[in-house]
Amino acid sequence: QEQLVESGGGLVQAGESLRLSCVASGISFSSYAMGWFRQAPGKEREFIAAISWRGDTTFYADSVKGRFTISRDNANNTVYLQMNSLKPEDTAVYYCSRHRAKYGLGSSRDTEYTYWGQGTQVTVSS
Repeated sequence: QEQLVESGGGLVQAGESLRLSCVASGISFSSYAMGWFRQAPGKEREFIAAISWRGDTTFYADSVKGRFTISRDNANNTVYLQMNSLKPEDTAVYYCSRHRAKYGLGSSRDTEYTYWGQGTQVTVSS
């Protein structure tokens, strides 16, 4: 079965940290860039971070730069999102996704991603 499964979400207070994980199964992982997106209620899906297939290039949305870190473990088909100094405005469902292009750097455009996880809820209280 082709799937991406996120985990690690939860309820935290402002200023705390969470680490999200996303495990790929049934799809090629190590040759593709990966991305994290989020969607808050009533808002459009928003790009958060992306990492190249080799893990040597990363880029972030301005809203999370300096607080969030994306990383990957190709041996275990897993991509991570370390989230520090969380704010109430970070509250959303977080999704991981696999980019459509092999050996790419990734993108901030969600239309360029072909596989999506089911999402994990992150709630930050003030």
